Amino acid sequence: MVTMDSIWNEHVKLPHFRKLKRDARTDVLIIGGGMAGILCAYFLQKEHVDYMLVEKGSICRGITKNTTAKITSQHGLIYHRLLKSLGSEKTRMYLDANQNAVRRYTRLCRWIDCDFEKKTAYVYSKNDRTKLEEEAEALSRIGFHTHMTDAATLPFQTAGAIGFAEQAQFHPLKFINKIAPGLNIYEDTFVKELAENTAVTESGKITFQKMIVATHFPLDNKHGLYPLKMYQNRSYVIALENPPRIDGMYIDEAPDGLSFRNYRNYLFIGGGSHRTGKPGKNWEDLRNCARLYYPNMEEKYSWAAQDCMTLDGIPYIGPYSRHMPECYVATGFNKWGMTSSMVSASILTDMILEKENPYAPVFRPSRNMLKPQLFINGFESITNLLTISSKRCPHMGCALHWNKAEHSWDCPCHGSRFDRFGKLLDNPANGDMM
Repeated sequence: MVTMDSIWNEHVKLPHFRKLKRDARTDVLIIGGGMAGILCAYFLQKEHVDYMLVEKGSICRGITKNTTAKITSQHGLIYHRLLKSLGSEKTRMYLDANQNAVRRYTRLCRWIDCDFEKKTAYVYSKNDRTKLEEEAEALSRIGFHTHMTDAATLPFQTAGAIGFAEQAQFHPLKFINKIAPGLNIYEDTFVKELAENTAVTESGKITFQKMIVATHFPLDNKHGLYPLKMYQNRSYVIALENPPRIDGMYIDEAPDGLSFRNYRNYLFIGGGSHRTGKPGKNWEDLRNCARLYYPNMEEKYSWAAQDCMTLDGIPYIGPYSRHMPECYVATGFNKWGMTSSMVSASILTDMILEKENPYAPVFRPSRNMLKPQLFINGFESITNLLTISSKRCPHMGCALHWNKAEHSWDCPCHGSRFDRFGKLLDNPANGDMM
């Protein structure tokens, strides 16, 4: 029998926190109780900063629980592209920020039982070794060593793979289960409105000096232009029981390719990516792969993830908007949420402490928006705003599309999702279906 839920939810009971039922005051307000928000809280507490974190539901029950939990600075074949668009200094900055995140997890996980394992991360190509060689050359130009392999443990022939050593994988909820107790967290505390230095909840007002928004998709539409600067993407995972072992974490360089990694006695196969609200194959390609290459392996778990995708493939981490002083954001993790959460916590805690962070410039949210994806996002929004439909998204009024595979109403504009009865599943919408 297949469990239609993330494997991380098995046998882990996360701590629960009380609801905020009064007015409150804090130096730093963190909104969002996923991995990024909790890491910010953890590091601020280490620095003895007065803070509170509020989460509208329960911690890590949104995007974090659906990750594939890879901790890596290898984000597809990104460095060849970054070198052309950013130059060597900022490309190296992006690499160093993510390598530093891997090291910080490694240090923390020495003392935490969270199934942490060092692994080599690979990008493979089925038919284009030239792309891999170009990526290796780009990395060599910024002083980073990689190695090429024939990816022999994958179940099909490839043109090769490029590897990053000393990357990692872990159990994200076991990790959270150890670092969250003792943090100043309030669950079931929904921020329904923001005003100057004030967050309005259902039970009172929170007055703050500084704020971090770590809500996956930012909650304020008026500033920062995030609805234009991002869209959301869904991808899918199955877990097969008792498979052959592979020797690392693998991802295809092709956008429609598959990823592979072991966890205990399971093999994760991931893929099926498509823009939220658009038709996709969902789990179809993954199950076809399993039937072809692992015909005797039983599928035990299946789940889906949702990711914010930026215009240039780099997260938005830093000041929310020039119109929102002392407010910061962490969003647009482009399917690399675990590593990007640690990058965000490192940069944003430094900003709160008024320290200079060497990696901050490359992640600056106000960077140039003139990218092809900007016009695609704008076209999708206009098209769906003009589409006649009785089901509308309360975020910005776009027409919703029925997702037959997951039995949900999905928004192709900005990625909000609702169950068949109209109850909110995924933001940026802050309320149920119109």
